[in-house]
This record gives sequence, structure tokens and C-alpha cells, in this order.
Amino acid sequence: MKTDSLFYRIFQTAPSIFFELLGQPAQAAQNYQFRSVELKQVAFRIDGVFLPQPDAIDPTVWFVEVQVQSDPEFYHRFFSEIFLFLQQYPQAVDWRAAVLFAKRSTEPSQSHLFRSLLDCPQVQRIYLEDLQTVETDSLGVGLVQLIVARPQTAEMQAQRLVEQARSQRSATPKIREIIEMIETIMVYKFPKLSREEIERMFSLGELRQTKVYQEALQEGRQEGRQEGRQEGRQEGEVALILRLLNRRFGTISSPVDAQIRGLPISQLENLSDALLDFSDQTDLVNWLARNA
Repeated sequence: MKTDSLFYRIFQTAPSIFFELLGQPAQAAQNYQFRSVELKQVAFRIDGVFLPQPDAIDPTVWFVEVQVQSDPEFYHRFFSEIFLFLQQYPQAVDWRAAVLFAKRSTEPSQSHLFRSLLDCPQVQRIYLEDLQTVETDSLGVGLVQLIVARPQTAEMQAQRLVEQARSQRSATPKIREIIEMIETIMVYKFPKLSREEIERMFSLGELRQTKVYQEALQEGRQEGRQEGRQEGRQEGEVALILRLLNRRFGTISSPVDAQIRGLPISQLENLSDALLDFSDQTDLVNWLARNA
């Protein structure tokens, strides 16, 4: 699973986290739905768009991009996608954009072509490395900190987040989803840990009963140690995808399950990105027919 995919799934599950990162009230998320948007007649898909609800007081469209790897032409692509969107959706009233860079060094050094956009308040840049030293009581910001945390501190941060989530169970309606996101992040950060090692790390009943713990760690990671790192990575990716699909659409049929398990790692990564857009199992079946 790619780091940017983790962010997009977090924004889909808890969109308030995005607005907290921007320093805005978490309640602003109630006016939006997070999705990816295909641009017609061009090979572009914008992975992160917060579209305002029809009755939203603020009709601003938010474009968000997570940039983990260096890409000298990132701004060329990013702003091209935004203006193509505005051309194809002329009903848009206003827009803003936010870019989440893993590090300052990830941002393109040659950005003078876009200086008027980058210097205006319409475009906001966030450097995730700066969040590592920020003290916060926000579960959402804490999740983002966990994604970018160093391996030697991630275990302690995850334990603290889980305890914080459990203590706020009555005040936060999506505590279960928050705990599962913490779990998913840790599986992503520590792909070679065994089931017992993860159990010692958390010592939580919630974690021991989740599918990703039982399947991804036991089958994928354990088998990975026995038969090779690549196979373990593939098994773990399969287990994570099946967990997400089962949560969204219920039990996946045996033929579809078998198709997913037979995908190579590159296609599994593509599927993990594409399933953000699926509305039902029909979308999954159609994707497999085109790509399997």
C-alpha cells in the first residue's frame, strides 16, 4: 500500500482530518464529500477532491494532493488537473488547493512558473515533517503524525493514540474506524512483524479481533518470512484489500476473492487505489474484468 493511498483513505473515512491540518474547524468537513474525479478525454484522474454538498454554505471545491516522492514536474501536472477540472465543471463557484509534502526536499525546486499561484492564499502547502514535533490533542492530526513517524517512535505513538481513542469513545462516534486506521498504518510501517510481535506492541483486544490482524499479519507477514519478502508483501496487500472490500460491500464471492489473490503486486497496488471510487461490488467486478 502506498503512503498517499493511506492519506486518501483517511480523508475518505474521516474528512475532518484534512481541515484540521489546514487549521480550520473540523466541522467544515460536514459540507463536503471526498472522492477522486476522472477528467474526460484526458489521461488524468485527480485522486483527492473535496466536493461541496449541494446545500453547503461554503461552495469552495478543495483539491488535495499528497506528494511523497520528488517529482520535478509535479506543479505542472497538479495545476493542469485543477484547471482542466474547472473547464469541465464550470458550475464550480470557487476553489482552493492544498499540497501535503512529506518533506521540504520533496517540493520541486523550480517552481517560478507558478509563483503567482503559490504565493496567494488560494494554495496552501503543508510539510508533514514539521508535524513530528507538534503537540496536539487531535486524533486526526495524530494519525497523520503516525504515518510520517520514525520507526523507532511509531510504536509509542500508536499506543498513545489507541489509548486516546478509547478514552474519547463516548465523544467521538468513529472510534472503531480510528483504531482500525491506526492498525492499518502500523501494518504498513512494520510489514515484517509477526502476529505475536504486533500483539506485544498493542496488547489490545480490539486489535486481536480485527481481520487485518488475523489475516494480513498471520498469513501474509508470517508466510513472507518463510517464502520471501516479495510474497509476504503480496499476501499482506491481498489481506488488506479484502478487509477493506468486506467492510464496504459485505462478503466477497469466492470467484472474485480468487481473482484478487491472483493479481500481481503492481495490480494489487492499483486496485488499492481504485477501490476508493467503487460504489458497490459491480464496480469491483468491472475493474477486475478490465485489469485482471
